[in-house]
Amino acid sequence: MNEFRNLRDTVLAILLLVAMVGMYGCNTVEGFGRDLEKLGDKIEKKAEQKKNY
Repeated sequence: MNEFRNLRDTVLAILLLVAMVGMYGCNTVEGFGRDLEKLGDKIEKKAEQKKNY
């Protein structure tokens, strides 16, 4: 049981580190929101281009 707890804690620490690096890359949560919005706009634009009606 103790080995499971150690593995769980290690995986949790790695996931937290990855999330922190990802947020740092976007500079702020607000920056992440803008990046996500731009991605959504690009997807929407491509979908509009592919419409056949």
